[in-house]
Amino acid sequence: MQETNFIPLETYQEYSEEEMKQRASDFYELVKRRRTVREFSDRPVPREVIEKCLLAAGTAPNGANKQPWHFAVVSNPEIKKKIREGAEEEEHEFYNRRAPEDWLEDLKPFGTDEHKPFLEKAPYLIGIFSQKYSLDEDGEKDKHYYVKESVGIATGILITALHNAGLATLTHTPSPMGFLNEILERPSHEKPFLLLVVGYPDENVEVPDITKKSLDVIASYI
Repeated sequence: MQETNFIPLETYQEYSEEEMKQRASDFYELVKRRRTVREFSDRPVPREVIEKCLLAAGTAPNGANKQPWHFAVVSNPEIKKKIREGAEEEEHEFYNRRAPEDWLEDLKPFGTDEHKPFLEKAPYLIGIFSQKYSLDEDGEKDKHYYVKESVGIATGILITALHNAGLATLTHTPSPMGFLNEILERPSHEKPFLLLVVGYPDENVEVPDITKKSLDVIASYI
């Protein structure tokens, strides 16, 4: 096992209490504007923006610094079409056979169904994969830890970074998602975690009129 070198923490920035309060408030105002959309424009998005946001996601804390994620970025129209076809096939099964009635009832107010045109129209799809292990140059397995937790944190940072850059996103999770391994040519030790749709919202797009739970519901002080 290679020994880790420790270096001084030089990146931490401390703020006064007043500045902390202001920064926390400003960030809340930023992120509360984020909304999931299902109608995207086909306007192109600079690749550099996507790359910087992916680098931000890669800073996420993770188990033993194994960084157990892979982001497969898709802009090719033919591949996006294949992904849509695979997703809609699974979604057809979900809406017509797999989903329990209570789940379908909960989805009714949002008007979702098996048809996913945004998978072709949006300029980018990002297939997010979790890795149970990686392989070294000799093909030996290097086990990863807290994989779901690590990938979930990285995904949250990615979504927030894209929102901060002025883009809209949609988290899409057709189940099962094994077809993504084949289409995106990812190895069997990677498992699709989520398909993130990225781009500008379409003109005159509408979103559900919903509210978020209040602080006293989502948090407690003990």
